[in-house]
Amino acid sequence: MKTTKILYWVFTILFAFVMFGSAIPDVLMQPAAVKGMHGGLGYPIYFVPFIGVAKILGVIAILIPGFRRLKEWAYAGLTFDLIAATYSLYCTPHPDGPWYFMLIFLALAACAYIWYSKKQDLPATT
Repeated sequence: MKTTKILYWVFTILFAFVMFGSAIPDVLMQPAAVKGMHGGLGYPIYFVPFIGVAKILGVIAILIPGFRRLKEWAYAGLTFDLIAATYSLYCTPHPDGPWYFMLIFLALAACAYIWYSKKQDLPATT
């Protein structure tokens, strides 16, 4: 029981750190983020801060206690973001690195969600 909670928090904090870290340049419209998403992948400029704010809201949702259904949606949304980013990198060769590097972050998302589900299955303690 204790191991489940520890692994849940380890994977969740790592996943939140990665997603929050990738959201900040998007929200601030830093040139590297705009160049990568607009210039490299072809997304419209207005999409850059939108996806950054969405990631921040998702990170907040997975970190705050309670709100089980909201957490499910947040995990799904953040995972869809990673899948879309992976597919975009696969379809458009990117100078920053190969697309399969993104599989690390998808695995991290999977681990965070799996341990979240296992934590939910634990008996409630008073």
